Amino acid sequence: MKGGGEQNDSECTPRGRHIVHEKIGDRCDVNTVFVGRRPTGEMYTQMLAEKHPGRDWILTRILWLNGVEEGLNKSGNVDTLRRYIYIHGSPDDVTIGVPGSHGCIRMRNEDIIRLFDLVDVGTPVLIEE
Repeated sequence: MKGGGEQNDSECTPRGRHIVHEKIGDRCDVNTVFVGRRPTGEMYTQMLAEKHPGRDWILTRILWLNGVEEGLNKSGNVDTLRRYIYIHGSPDDVTIGVPGSHGCIRMRNEDIIRLFDLVDVGTPVLIEE
């Protein structure tokens, strides 16, 4: 919710060069809910959202990122991987393209499925403001 930034616990989106570290959720249904990179068995619905207000929904697919620039987004207090920064699916009513997650990059579910199917582990990712 705070824009670009690399510090641990900042909830900012880390900038710079990254790679896709891991792909999670292959063949999961649209709106599968993930916690700790594992499907919870829940499917996102408006009713579920009303039961859990304020929950940061990670849905459908996850591309877990790893920074590759030492001191900017890798190691120490600026490690993207240890911050669990993802590109992931989100509810349809979430605004896309503005800060609103806890450092992750949110996408529409249809878009994250397409991207997930196009990239491999190791694919470069550049995050700029």
